Amino acid sequence: MTVARTVCLGFIAVILVGTLLLTLPISTATGAWGDLVTALFTSTSAVCVTGLVVVDTGTYFSFWGQLFIMLLIQVGGLGYMTATTFLLLLLGRKFGLRDKLAIQQSLDQQGLSGVDKLLRSIIAVTLIFELTGTFAMLPVFVPDYGWDRGLWLSLFHSISAFNNAGFGLFPDNFISYATSVPINIIIPLLIIFGGIGYQVIMDGYLWLRDRVQRRRGRLIFSLHFKIVVSTTLLLLAVGTIAFLLVEYDNPETFSQYNFNEKLLLAWFQGVVPRTAGFNSIDYGKMTDAGLFITIALMFIGASPGGTGGGIKTTTFRILFDCTKAVLQGKEEVVSYQRQIPMTLILKAVGVVFGSIMTVILATTLIALADPEVEFIRILFEAVSAFATVGLSTGITAAVSTSAKLVLIATMYIGRVGVLLLISAILGDPSPSMINYPEENLLIG
Repeated sequence: MTVARTVCLGFIAVILVGTLLLTLPISTATGAWGDLVTALFTSTSAVCVTGLVVVDTGTYFSFWGQLFIMLLIQVGGLGYMTATTFLLLLLGRKFGLRDKLAIQQSLDQQGLSGVDKLLRSIIAVTLIFELTGTFAMLPVFVPDYGWDRGLWLSLFHSISAFNNAGFGLFPDNFISYATSVPINIIIPLLIIFGGIGYQVIMDGYLWLRDRVQRRRGRLIFSLHFKIVVSTTLLLLAVGTIAFLLVEYDNPETFSQYNFNEKLLLAWFQGVVPRTAGFNSIDYGKMTDAGLFITIALMFIGASPGGTGGGIKTTTFRILFDCTKAVLQGKEEVVSYQRQIPMTLILKAVGVVFGSIMTVILATTLIALADPEVEFIRILFEAVSAFATVGLSTGITAAVSTSAKLVLIATMYIGRVGVLLLISAILGDPSPSMINYPEENLLIG
């Protein structure tokens, strides 16, 4: 039982428990036993913080069903190892070396020291953002739904947004609040902070603290911080501008709004592919250009250590810098005056190649199961599932059971990661003392 197998099997166990809970009569609004495939799909989508749904969450599930979904989202967003280990911490159990290795691999940390403090800090940061988002949305929902319902809507959507899950309790998601300034600020900020990761948040907090307290010591940002922040800001700006341009005159999405409202819509649509599947427009009525831009943003996704999916911003940036180095005739890949190790470059190539092959396989299988569905919509659905985004053009509930099972597997692979899943299947690699001779071949 390797660490990779522990993580992968742990996610499967949580998904199965969630499936059982969501089939119980107390979980459905009608009080009847729930459909098994629906429960399995919803549980997988929640644990993998995806947001794809085959039923309307707000009407199909009772309060208890929605509560179970929210808890599954929280466990999935924190990660199986983080959530379970924190529970063990509360019970007073001490960490062994195996536990620390599992946490290190699941959180992508370099060292083993201070794991218990790190976990407590992650939980604290998560609670701070989720509670802040809840209180910030109360003035929006309470006037419309009263205190009880308004508080529940605020809490559910805050947890869903920070964990980049994209589950909503409204039949039209956030289309009814498309021009609401508070919603267009609070939800995107929760998505962004949830997606950039704990390490980046803490580096930013320490920098801000030093500035407020006017400390003389200068905080030097890590290369990870610089790449994540700069790449995230660039993708947010590109996404907002791109959606504003391609959907500006689309009568089904943007054209009926004034410029300021269009800017809000473009901003919201530019954030949610990062990877939270909320929507304030109908994606089924977007232009093909808008759908393809969304596919590209979904595939890149959020950042390591965050609650989002995709190949991650750091992977994208490393390959971008590799391409730049080749075009400049350089033999080293440099970013912010730091050389990128070859091991990271190889890992980035492996992540992208494995991700592309997964999306191709999922798209092919869904196309075979439902040949009447447009290709762009199938590709959109496959990328959305793999990148754990949850955006859809509206075909999720209509596809066949076989296609739903493919989407379930794709969401799972996207959550645990291609390389981690392969490592779990093949086991830990054996060391080799053999060095083979080099030989050139034609490339490109």
